[in-house]
Amino acid sequence: MLAKTLSLGINGITSQIVEIEIDLIKGLPGFTIIGLPDSVIKESKDRIRSAIENSGYIFPPHNYIVNLAPATFRKQGSNYDLAIALAILNITGQISLPEKPLPVVGEVSLDGDIRGVNGVISMVIALYDLGYKEIILPYYNRIEASSPGLIDIYAVKNLREAVDAINGESEKYVYEEQNFESEECLYDFKHVYGHETVKRALEIAAAGNHNILMYGPPGSGKTMIAKSLPSILPNLSKQQSIVTTMIHSVSGVLPCGIGLKKIPPFRTPHHTSSDAALVGGGKIPGAGEISLAHNGVLFLDEFSEFKNNVLQSLRQPLEDYEITVSRASGSVTFPADFMLVASSNPCPCGYLFDDKIKCKCPPHIIKNYFRKIAGPILDRIDIEVYVPRINYRELMSISESEHSDSVKERVNSARIIQRGRFESDSHEFNSRMTSSQTKKHCKLDSDSSDFLEKASISLNLSTRSLFRVLKVARTIADLDKCDNIKKKHLAEALSFKNLQKFYDV
Repeated sequence: MLAKTLSLGINGITSQIVEIEIDLIKGLPGFTIIGLPDSVIKESKDRIRSAIENSGYIFPPHNYIVNLAPATFRKQGSNYDLAIALAILNITGQISLPEKPLPVVGEVSLDGDIRGVNGVISMVIALYDLGYKEIILPYYNRIEASSPGLIDIYAVKNLREAVDAINGESEKYVYEEQNFESEECLYDFKHVYGHETVKRALEIAAAGNHNILMYGPPGSGKTMIAKSLPSILPNLSKQQSIVTTMIHSVSGVLPCGIGLKKIPPFRTPHHTSSDAALVGGGKIPGAGEISLAHNGVLFLDEFSEFKNNVLQSLRQPLEDYEITVSRASGSVTFPADFMLVASSNPCPCGYLFDDKIKCKCPPHIIKNYFRKIAGPILDRIDIEVYVPRINYRELMSISESEHSDSVKERVNSARIIQRGRFESDSHEFNSRMTSSQTKKHCKLDSDSSDFLEKASISLNLSTRSLFRVLKVARTIADLDKCDNIKKKHLAEALSFKNLQKFYDV
């Protein structure tokens, strides 16, 4: 006699069907799981036996063999527990499974309760693509699973409820819009006093999704300004929300009760993070911080303190907007289209460009400090802005700065212009323009062209940096609602691309 159920496994951020086959074979009582299971799955036999008995069912002393197919796909996680438990109840004659298998996911606890699992939204999307219309899953994951509105959900709290769902005695879960994810940001531009140039740079970066580096003395407000950036970013589109939620779900960082994420993610890894933590890795490749920041912001505070190999690992995703993680078990490609926001002291003491406190760092120490972010990494950063210390009068001023809401409106308007411009392309931001698109959409008159040529020679701009200046100028023109790039737009864009010159001096 053979019993079969269906479950789902995670591969990267996508999911695939896994068939659970159980047979009773001759021999002493035992429980064997085959099909490339990880240690979590191997340990599930004790959880499953206890859950079955504590739910009022019988676990007969047979020699069970469980096969997870396809055998070539490495399985990990506890999401197969419930499917295996139901198959055991079926093969021992305690329940009857439907002729057409009903996909089941969930972790069982010793008392028979069903715990939540990671990657449920990816499983739902995979089932929808394959033509399935229903799934049994943990009550914990009900909002996440039903938010796309693709298939019917049976949300169960324990093994008994799962059996009721199999027998058609349970009602389908009806999705209700939730608001667990706060739409308000903790930081607002109105709390940032002074720093008008810096806030303007953040507005430009947000409008065109440009990478930005803020440098300045310690305590000047770089971190607070960066944390205010999400308050001026528009909410994610439906497609962006689905992909972002998939990444966070499979990584186990999606908060309880969240449906689709609407606010762009803001990730802040510590400067001691390894390259594997940033780009992803593990025995079976998992997403790193740059993928968790997909469609959002990756904020690297103390940028110069990151290890050199960690910074160099950013080069490929900053150009390709995806990252491929290869391990012995296989290769997985994760999306990594993020806005890089970095902050750093200009030197070890932090006062290299300060007009009040004299820098005490020797020249060779300063050069070594800057060398970490110079060259290829700095070429991939569109905007560089100095963040000075704020004087007492500005800091204690009772007048409020401009609210984030009004800045967000301008950012939204600029993005609408870009979406119209790139309607037939795969991207929607000026920062993502190819060289041919840059030439097409950033045409200059003779006066502006001469001005840019002289500036590029004076600042010793590389080809990549020159095109990035044009992209920033295009965004500034969009914020001004100008069809053509003017000299003033180029001048402002160039003012944010001169850090290399300062260090050369």
